[in-house]
Amino acid sequence: MEPYNLTGTLEFILLGLSEDPELQLILFALFLLIYLLTVLGNVLIILAISCDSHLHSPMYFFLYNLSLSDMGFSSTTIPKMLINLHAHNRTITYAECLTQVSFFILFGCMDSLLLAVMAYDRWVAICHPLHYQVILSPCLCRCLVIVSLFISLVSSQVHCLLVSQLTFCINVEIPHFFCDVPELVKLACSNTTISDIVIFLLGIILGFLPASGIFYSYYKITCSIFRVPSLLGKYKAFSTCGSHLSVVCLFYGTGIGVYLSSTVSSSSRESMVASVMYTMVV
Repeated sequence: MEPYNLTGTLEFILLGLSEDPELQLILFALFLLIYLLTVLGNVLIILAISCDSHLHSPMYFFLYNLSLSDMGFSSTTIPKMLINLHAHNRTITYAECLTQVSFFILFGCMDSLLLAVMAYDRWVAICHPLHYQVILSPCLCRCLVIVSLFISLVSSQVHCLLVSQLTFCINVEIPHFFCDVPELVKLACSNTTISDIVIFLLGIILGFLPASGIFYSYYKITCSIFRVPSLLGKYKAFSTCGSHLSVVCLFYGTGIGVYLSSTVSSSSRESMVASVMYTMVV
């Protein structure tokens, strides 16, 4: 195949999860249900936090922003996949692909950083309860969210710029249900050494560093909880972290696994299944 001169007419073909027409109908119904539950659940969380003054605390402020980010994250990939499944048309234009990459990285990084910020919030609440309101002041909470948004914006634009510099070939088939950066880099006809290095470095900064912060926070939390004499006290402390910790394990476990495997393996089936976990289920 010859390199394609990007004039705005290039289209990618999203192969999706299955080419079986009967299975596609089942997948459409399943992912439509997941998407509706995602939007409904996050909208209810946002409304509850907005309307109840008792929930105007740092933990719920971060949860409010995480819900907004989650809706954006799911809306970046699922609606396009549902349209393709329903219309049996698997194409996506070059401009749409770049837009999807930009928003996917934006909301994905935002989720990652907010989960790290929420781990810090739980650390302060459990290990320094008397100084909680002083340490996590409204000003600091807003600054943490703004900094997370700024880092996510920069990362999304860098990824978008990298993809825009790639040269693709005619009739490019993406073995995925959305425009994922590692898959696009694999399919490029041009040299991708610089793109691989930059993506790897960004993955470390935006994946491993927040994950390391979360690990350290829970290490300090665990040490603090073990010093609590009563079982009821230990249970109450752990119960405030349970849902956050389960989301962290699913999001980082599958997300980091996908991007690490993409650098060492050419197989896309396993990474596609894992992507369903961190883009939809979480």
